[in-house]
Amino acid sequence: DPEGATLAFERQHAAALLGQARQHLAQVDAAMLRLADGSYGTCANCGRPIGAARLAARPIAATCIACAAPSTRW
Repeated sequence: DPEGATLAFERQHAAALLGQARQHLAQVDAAMLRLADGSYGTCANCGRPIGAARLAARPIAATCIACAAPSTRW
């Protein structure tokens, strides 16, 4: 079947997009729960406020910039 590999690729791509969408919705739900319990805007790692610019750019953010940055320590 000459279309077999193409169809398999398309299905795999669609499955990956669906997984990403489900993950994003879970993050939105978690942000809504933080909003309801009053912890929205507070870093889940260090407890400091998450900057307004970060929340405006990424409303689902659960961590501040400092905690979200990859560690450079080995």
